[in-house]
Amino acid sequence: MSDWEMKRFWKQTGVVEVDGGWTVTLDGKPLRTPAKAPLTLPTRAYAEECAAEWEAQVDGVQPDQMPLTRSANAAIDKVSAQSDEVAELIAAYGETDLLCYRAEGPDSLVRRQAEAWDPLLAWAADALGARLIPTTGIIHRPQDPQALARLAETTRALDPFELAAFHDIVAISGSLIIGFATARRAQPADALWTASRIDEDWQAEQWGVDEEAAEQTALRKRSFLKAARIFSLLARD
Repeated sequence: MSDWEMKRFWKQTGVVEVDGGWTVTLDGKPLRTPAKAPLTLPTRAYAEECAAEWEAQVDGVQPDQMPLTRSANAAIDKVSAQSDEVAELIAAYGETDLLCYRAEGPDSLVRRQAEAWDPLLAWAADALGARLIPTTGIIHRPQDPQALARLAETTRALDPFELAAFHDIVAISGSLIIGFATARRAQPADALWTASRIDEDWQAEQWGVDEEAAEQTALRKRSFLKAARIFSLLARD
């Protein structure tokens, strides 16, 4: 159980501008993170959606129903203090990126992977200056060190709020490239989620859907889309 779970005690939820950004208020009092730091958010849009999460709590505060607030807490309390380490952890996904490991067969799966993943690798080569090379099978294939260095550099350039959301997207999808495509809105988030699920969806088509697995997939999809939403909320354009 989270140490910031509590009973609802407030009547009014608000958003106010503070030094360095915006914050959520409960009956006029600004929120703090679990580590007691001010919950200062970089954009009003992000603060308003966090406030909406708090307003939606009826009896007790349910952290699993507040993904935007949880991500903000993580950014402030954890990521900001170790951003280089978090960036390094995330960038390592580029060494074994999902998009680079292709099925040897059947042809329908091979074709489906190529149609969804080749354009994303081409986009990464153009937009990120990093060309990753696909291979077949599951044997590890080393990637160009310069491409990996470029991806690591781009990951380190993300701020703590971006890194917190980026970590979720990459960990859920298994792809650093899908993470960047989501962050930069190269494709709709729903389409990128679908691209990350090609193998699993193909297997379900062949053997049927397991209900328990489907429930877990639905939870992961919601987490992926919420993390993707954060990048839209952080945009200042």
